[in-house]
Amino acid sequence: MKAVRFSKTGGPEVLTLEDVTLAPPARGQVQLRHTAIGVNFIDIYHRSGLYPLKLPSGLGLEAAGIVQAVGEGVTNFKLGDRVGYCTGPIGAYAEANNIGADRAVKLPDGISDETAAACLLKGMTAQYLLRRTFVVEPGQTILLHSAAGGVGLIAAQWAKHLGARVIGTVGSDDKIELAKAHGCEHVLNLAKDDWVARLREFTNGQGVPVVYDSIGKDSFSGSLDCLAVRGMMVSFGNSSGPVPAFEPGLLSAKGSLYLTRPTLFHYIRTSKELQETADDLFTVIDSGHVKIAINQRFALKDARLAHEALHSRKTTGATILIP
Repeated sequence: MKAVRFSKTGGPEVLTLEDVTLAPPARGQVQLRHTAIGVNFIDIYHRSGLYPLKLPSGLGLEAAGIVQAVGEGVTNFKLGDRVGYCTGPIGAYAEANNIGADRAVKLPDGISDETAAACLLKGMTAQYLLRRTFVVEPGQTILLHSAAGGVGLIAAQWAKHLGARVIGTVGSDDKIELAKAHGCEHVLNLAKDDWVARLREFTNGQGVPVVYDSIGKDSFSGSLDCLAVRGMMVSFGNSSGPVPAFEPGLLSAKGSLYLTRPTLFHYIRTSKELQETADDLFTVIDSGHVKIAINQRFALKDARLAHEALHSRKTTGATILIP
């Protein structure tokens, strides 16, 4: 089969399409013939070496497809089942992959393969952020960075559905209307707005109870300044680079703030947690309150181009690869 691989860390140019042999599924695994593959920022972190992998390696954690082989001991899936996954194993950028049956979720009839590949990682991230890390309540005002990105478009819609007032940020003016169309009441351009001052204006100087920040280095300090007393900083990504070291006393000085650095994997530790989280996502999509925007599609062989687009922050919504 064809698979995207890399033997050294670096930019998109290190990705190559190779012929590889896929072994039969081991005990407890299913073999999936991919129909759609999700592209995520964590893939860039793996490719660049920020999150180290043993090289040479495949790439990608998320895909959807059809079960074409079942390993020994698997009873919850059968040949022909439509399945999605988003927590690995590494190697989703390929025509097929073997995955643990306990890491796969069944796709309902109302969720297409492309939608599943586009939304599982991003959508379940939005689910744990809004529903468990900081439980968003009706009437609250929240700050959501990268509101026109993959997680942002889902989270903004979902937060609005929960009754929150969403203030979003984007990196350029051409993304403002998109973010507004997906649930943001106000949208600020990080590149040119005094976004901290503007947010304080929107909240009558009080700040917000929570900031969801996937940018990292470039937005961290300002995000802390946007929080209300005893507010929570949820740092769940670092597209601009890791957050610099700081003294914990800074949190006290800025209002006895809380800081958490969560990851999806700790919210879906068991197959039960995984399926429940996915089902919550599928329900809100099926209801029409959250729509999944697949705004970029690339052929598997063009994974390098997909990474160039994602890394430049020129993409909006979800990006998928088609095998």
